[in-house]
Amino acid sequence: MEYRQFGLTQREVAIVGQGTWNLEQDDRAQAITALQTGLDLGMNHIDTAEMYGEGRVEELVAEAISGRRHEIFLVSKVLPENASRKKTVTACEKSLTRLRTDRLDCYLLHWRGEYSLEDTFAAFDQLHREGKILSWGVSNFDEADLDEALEIVGNVDEHHLVCNQVLYHLQERAIEHAVIPWCAEHQAAVTAYSPFGSGDFPDASTREGRVLQEIAAAHEATPRQVALSFLLRWPAMFAIPKASKPKHVKDNAKAASLRLSEEELSRIDKAFPRGPKPKELPTI
Repeated sequence: MEYRQFGLTQREVAIVGQGTWNLEQDDRAQAITALQTGLDLGMNHIDTAEMYGEGRVEELVAEAISGRRHEIFLVSKVLPENASRKKTVTACEKSLTRLRTDRLDCYLLHWRGEYSLEDTFAAFDQLHREGKILSWGVSNFDEADLDEALEIVGNVDEHHLVCNQVLYHLQERAIEHAVIPWCAEHQAAVTAYSPFGSGDFPDASTREGRVLQEIAAAHEATPRQVALSFLLRWPAMFAIPKASKPKHVKDNAKAASLRLSEEELSRIDKAFPRGPKPKELPTI
């Protein structure tokens, strides 16, 4: 497994981590085994949220990481409707209870809502002072949101605004226009969620899918491993694909060691053009 420093934190985090969105819909025992398999392979980044399964996924994660908390970079997220100063603190404490831990390595605002960023960030700072979170960041923020956040906190450091978690896959490359450059300039991590898209990963029946298959064959890899490797070409990038089966976790982990040539990267870039900059950052 390859590791990178996560933003300005002092933590070395696996570039291929483990997402958990909708994991409550899968076989529970198998999902727990999948997460534990990932940990065995060095995939120490586990991402979850209070929204996922209305807390049930955090409880599932707790079971998976029992006795191994020290190995993990654990991330959870607060819903916008809970992002007032008081309710953020309460939401975090509830997440900690469900996760059976005393701290989160990073806590994120899931997306912007009606509460002011000043209030949310004040709650994050309180939680950090109390040792309940070690760092905090945001999710689904475009560059204008990031500029506003930076103006509020003053600077990005090892505890504040350490990352932005955003939608990123081959067919949705909007973050390449401004979000990735912003994060690179300010040394913030970028975490790609849904890195295979939403159930529409290109197969060999499409021209784009054939490009991935050809490149994969040259490396004795899979098209999904090639896709992950392409996304991870950015130095500040991390990816958190969800996998509910140990086999899929093992496949994801292998993407960390795949090295694509400049020619192969160019072929993928042409097959999946990023398109014009959208007015709003796409989300799921």
